[in-house]
Amino acid sequence: MSNTDPVSGYPTYNQPSGPDRSVRHQSAGRRTALTLCTIADIAAGLLALWILLFLLDANRANVFVKFVRGVADWLAWWSQDIFTMDTEGLRVILDYGLPAVMYLLIGHGIAARLNRA
Repeated sequence: MSNTDPVSGYPTYNQPSGPDRSVRHQSAGRRTALTLCTIADIAAGLLALWILLFLLDANRANVFVKFVRGVADWLAWWSQDIFTMDTEGLRVILDYGLPAVMYLLIGHGIAARLNRA
């Protein structure tokens, strides 16, 4: 069931308008926001897990610890050695904690903006 647009002459198809269209738009925005929040939370969680494993002196030869450290290094590549503390524990907290906080702030900030739209 199509009509012809009087200006362009091209066929137009019945598109939902009004409340149905805005509900679908809001639903897609909310799903995108939820996805962003989830990704940010997982990234921050893995960084926090590496900080915890480091502070608890976990066995670095363990496969799980190697995996967490590798992912944390990949997520925090941009913040490595920003802080040059003598205490290694404090340096790890700052070097990996900063990206965790940034991912949470940016991810949840964008998600909040999407939810408002």
